[in-house]
Amino acid sequence: MAWLLLLAWLACEAAFAQASDPTPLQFADTAEEARFHKLTAELRCVMCQNQSLADSNAQIAHDLRREVLDLMRQGKNDAEVKQFLVDRYGEFVLYRPEVAPGTYALWFGPVLLLLAGGIVVWRIVARRARQPAPPADDDQEW
Repeated sequence: MAWLLLLAWLACEAAFAQASDPTPLQFADTAEEARFHKLTAELRCVMCQNQSLADSNAQIAHDLRREVLDLMRQGKNDAEVKQFLVDRYGEFVLYRPEVAPGTYALWFGPVLLLLAGGIVVWRIVARRARQPAPPADDDQEW
């Protein structure tokens, strides 16, 4: 039993040591660094959901930034890097997903809701304008 606990503890230690790699990313040149920062600013952290991959401090964001840099160094262009992450995590990882049948609600939904709200307000205002004014009652005291 003690050996089993020791092995489990060692496995956890190894996993945590690997997950929290504190070494900063090293770039070959400023062009690679600029491309990396532009690309990670266009990708969403899958854990934080409201931060870009560049801004997030989540452990998965650190891992994904390393993955993005590795893919860049393998010679993949920005579209291929994005497609790799979309294949792995879905369209959600993109801040600006492609306009496709699956994302029509995302792209056109706000405009349609705004139009529908405008039509409802216009109809209410038009209906009130057509109603006759209530008769003036001078006998009332306020």
